[in-house]
Amino acid sequence: MYAIVDIETTGGKYNEEGITEIAIYKFDGHEVVDQFISLVNPERDIQPFVVNLTGINSKMLRDAPKFYEVAKRIVEITEDCIIVAHNANFDYRILQLEFKRLGFPFKRKTLCTVELSKKLIPEMESYKLGKLVRALGIPMSDRHRASGDALATVKLFKLLLDKDSDKNIIQQAVKTEIRKKVATRLLDIIESLPSATGVYYMHNAKSEIIYIGKSKNIKKRVNQHFTGTNNKSKKIQKQVATVTFERTGSELVALLKESEEIKRNKPIYNRAQRKTIFQYAMASYKDENGYIGLKIEKADGRKKHITTFTNISQAKHVMFKLTEEFGLCQKINELYRSKSHCFQYTIKECAGACINEEDVANYNKRVQEAITKYSYQNQNMLIIDKGRAHDERSAILIEDGVYKGFGYYSLNYQVTNIEVLKSIITPMQNNRDVQHIIQSHLRRKNKFKIIPLQ
Repeated sequence: MYAIVDIETTGGKYNEEGITEIAIYKFDGHEVVDQFISLVNPERDIQPFVVNLTGINSKMLRDAPKFYEVAKRIVEITEDCIIVAHNANFDYRILQLEFKRLGFPFKRKTLCTVELSKKLIPEMESYKLGKLVRALGIPMSDRHRASGDALATVKLFKLLLDKDSDKNIIQQAVKTEIRKKVATRLLDIIESLPSATGVYYMHNAKSEIIYIGKSKNIKKRVNQHFTGTNNKSKKIQKQVATVTFERTGSELVALLKESEEIKRNKPIYNRAQRKTIFQYAMASYKDENGYIGLKIEKADGRKKHITTFTNISQAKHVMFKLTEEFGLCQKINELYRSKSHCFQYTIKECAGACINEEDVANYNKRVQEAITKYSYQNQNMLIIDKGRAHDERSAILIEDGVYKGFGYYSLNYQVTNIEVLKSIITPMQNNRDVQHIIQSHLRRKNKFKIIPLQ
């Protein structure tokens, strides 16, 4: 049995939030068998940005029950249930926080639909609830209200259960209560960290870097290290003396910086990241009729690839998407085996390159357009992304298809002059790992601005 939960809060400092609205749908794996939805008087101020986001204000909550008045019902409806939420760590933490204020422990197993979605539905453009359910065709109403979000999570979870045909991931993803009392030393470290995007460095008592990581929320990620129960987490907890960090604003910059720093410092607990992060690649070939074909093959450091992929599932997803987007032939792209034409030809979605009907030059022109989009070979460009402050942007420089580094500039700064740019760019190493990182981000519909350079 599952208790699918969504909580709206007052916002504010970490572990000082209060619940303003809660929705719980009891789900037996097939249908909702019970539900509880209520506004809650948090007995504290609501942050203005939260009011704008949810529409819930203090006036609405004046006569709402306080948490202690709904606590019994929450215990009853979630008893013997696994709590399921989109970003379960947040909702579960808030529930535990409210029960702790009442002096009662609250322990349940949890499942996170963000984590499950990333495993079962890879290569989605976004895993934020609104964007994800929209992309999956799941209807949603009352966004950023507990009932609407929880009901959308019910439908999403039902889809995930269907996709997990072997039930392996669902079983493995169930997490029992792992949060332990964090030592005062570790709590002090966590308190000193920002809830910002960037790279963090864990140091031992000798100031040696023992681990480097990146996160969109440094405080939250380091807290996960400090409460983890696997062997690596336990070793880090024993040895860490301090954590330093660098804000990047941009997640892409954080990934590039993390990769560079790990290679440079070789921390003892970053062994996995030192290895190549991709296994498959997209390559091109020319068939006997002169058509350029694209194919998936094992990545080979001795070859020049169009783009690279972490796994075969990701590679096939991108290849099918690219083939459809540019009107290419599935047979030529080795996605459909046939001695005659491809299936798409029968439904008029292929112009017949597979049976030598389409003009070779026209077909190859579209292939080259696809290659240009999915690779930055021989290109000169700037990738503009978020900065560390609202009036700042990050810039990643690509020259002749080679990653040169990144820098930051004010919104009032002239960034198209290549010589001026070089003065603000921090030089970085170009290698297959960073090429993979950049290509992976470019093929998603991220809110980057691309500036071609002459």
